[in-house]
Amino acid sequence: MPKIFLNYDQQIEKLKKEKNLQIDDVAYAKEVLRQTSYYSLIGGYKDIFKNPTTKKYKDGTRFEDIVELYYFDESLRQLFLRYLIKVENEIKSQVSYYFTEKNGENQKEYLDASNYNYAGKKNQRDINRLIKILEGYVTKPTDYHYINHAQRKYGNVPLWVLTNALTFGNISKMYMLLPQDLQSKISRNYSCINESQMISILTVMVKFRNVCAHGERLFTYRTTDSIPDFPIHRKLNIAQKGTQYMYGKNDLFSIVIALRYLLNEGWYKEFIKELKMLIDKYLKKHDSISERELYEKMGFPENWRKITRYRKL
Repeated sequence: MPKIFLNYDQQIEKLKKEKNLQIDDVAYAKEVLRQTSYYSLIGGYKDIFKNPTTKKYKDGTRFEDIVELYYFDESLRQLFLRYLIKVENEIKSQVSYYFTEKNGENQKEYLDASNYNYAGKKNQRDINRLIKILEGYVTKPTDYHYINHAQRKYGNVPLWVLTNALTFGNISKMYMLLPQDLQSKISRNYSCINESQMISILTVMVKFRNVCAHGERLFTYRTTDSIPDFPIHRKLNIAQKGTQYMYGKNDLFSIVIALRYLLNEGWYKEFIKELKMLIDKYLKKHDSISERELYEKMGFPENWRKITRYRKL
């Protein structure tokens, strides 16, 4: 059956009568639905509370239970985004530094396909596409005053100026298309990471960063790409299905692991401290979801809190 429009009163009535959801404060429910939308709130966060057989909510499930999970996920997005941006800024800094060190500061250098790894048809298409994006920033007026200033005053926008305006996706793609010598110089700034592993990590990170930035559901998100197997997977004794780790590959815990390798120790410890507090606060307040069930949805092994005890090697 195609979905039909329901006003707020009809949405609440459907949740109460057809879906077995407990709604005691109708005015509150209506205001939350107005702020978040039925699709974002109910469509995004209902599954964990539903009886898989009846497709209705488990007895005693309250509207507030769904709202609290929604806001928990919002807090998760804010936390992960803050630390993903730290990685993003560092990658931008290093790509611009090492590229300019080798090729010079003139904008024609990063617009020159010969300064990238132009082997293979796919690389050629990707490089041409990237250069077109970069040209769009430096050949016409933009919304970025610092780029316009460099254009007007010097007729040249160095890469270290341009990278501020680039997205994480742009700079990650640029890293993937650089010659191997530059990839290696950048990856050597991170202990235990080679250039191939860096490419895989950035591919996954960009997708999670976009989920956080666009307000999509984070705690159950999975990507089609995976981060590499790291010693941390083995040290945490993460369960395997065949030869594949069941957690920490393409789920939210994969970002916890990736940040272990790309954040400095101080930032990472602070990140884990905040993550523990956020999860503990939610679980203490909420008894309709067990700790194990929440971890399963997030892709966290039960011993995930031990991650800082182990060396990266």
